[in-house]
Amino acid sequence: MLKIAPSILSASLVNLDREITEVDKAGAEYIHIDIMDGHYVPNITFGPNIVREIRPLTNKTLDVHLMISPVFNFINEFIEAGADIISFHPEADKNPIGVIDLIKSLNCKVGIAMHPKISIEYVSNFLSFVDIVVVMGVNPGFGGQKFLENQLEKISLLKKIKDNQKLNFEIEIDGGINKQTAKKCKEKGADVLVAGSYIYGSSFDNYRKLIDSLR
Repeated sequence: MLKIAPSILSASLVNLDREITEVDKAGAEYIHIDIMDGHYVPNITFGPNIVREIRPLTNKTLDVHLMISPVFNFINEFIEAGADIISFHPEADKNPIGVIDLIKSLNCKVGIAMHPKISIEYVSNFLSFVDIVVVMGVNPGFGGQKFLENQLEKISLLKKIKDNQKLNFEIEIDGGINKQTAKKCKEKGADVLVAGSYIYGSSFDNYRKLIDSLR
């Protein structure tokens, strides 16, 4: 079944505890946490402390997306804080295989994230080592952007590689997700959809309806 991962980038930080518990009750499988450093992307968001604050609020999977450079030196902190999955951009670290190995050695699931400008060919050598591949549906850095339709082909290609090589990674789409774009991503083979403003732009009592509308 398609999994939904509300992104706290669009949540109210003043009411973050309730924002987490409400999407949990509404049926979200993952909680998506975008970490930005102002270096790899032109925005600054959170650090390990936000993961540590969220961890006691939910048993759902904490899906941490690192948009930072370098990556390696910060892995331990995020896993100790409670991350269940850590995805990173392989071009953001000089030793991406080392990052993958470190994350796996600490009993955490690992993913690679694809900037819209990154090709399937660039990430192909990592696919057999990871648990999830994040296809960015927008240019990373800010929420509420329009979905980049040209990223749909990447989903199709990843699904084909996954099936042909009998690999087990999930295909996650991050950015620009709403009811219309969710349908297109599902048809191409997506397993997980990250949605921020589509869910958190509404009231608490609408969260279940909005999450269900993406499936």
